[in-house]
Amino acid sequence: MSEPTAKPLPPKGRILSVDPGDVRIGLAVCDPDRIIASPLETYTRRSEPLDAAYFRKLIADEQIVGFLVGLAVHLNGTEGARAAASRRMGQWLLALADLPLVYWDERYTTREAESALWQAGLSHKRRKERRDRVAAQILLQTFLDAGCPPPSIPLALSPDPESESE
Repeated sequence: MSEPTAKPLPPKGRILSVDPGDVRIGLAVCDPDRIIASPLETYTRRSEPLDAAYFRKLIADEQIVGFLVGLAVHLNGTEGARAAASRRMGQWLLALADLPLVYWDERYTTREAESALWQAGLSHKRRKERRDRVAAQILLQTFLDAGCPPPSIPLALSPDPESESE
């Protein structure tokens, strides 16, 4: 699969963080100055046409200038089936809106989100409702804190030899 466009992120503007899942997609955005990431929503996938309409409206309403897609990388740095699904999501977003796109390592974001929601005293049901969007927020905040590296910085591109049969 081809890599995202090398189009750089503009120096300012809101980035949409996407924590892709098979059923739910966690979404977060940052402020235009890229200081603070905020959870936005947990979107439940419906169908490709409805999903596309939702994301086009979201991109316009939130004035999104680029995408950050969570990439599930194994501890050894290789990519498996989840990373391939994330890359497909990224390519799909690029087809919807030709904006800069960066993949970012999402290891442990869901675990961190669950821990934070647990410490906040939320019930299991409330944690489940919020977990994906908080994971997207954590993903985006780590990216912002790292200085918003450009998409030309490579991130583990080697496939996991054990996942070839997946």
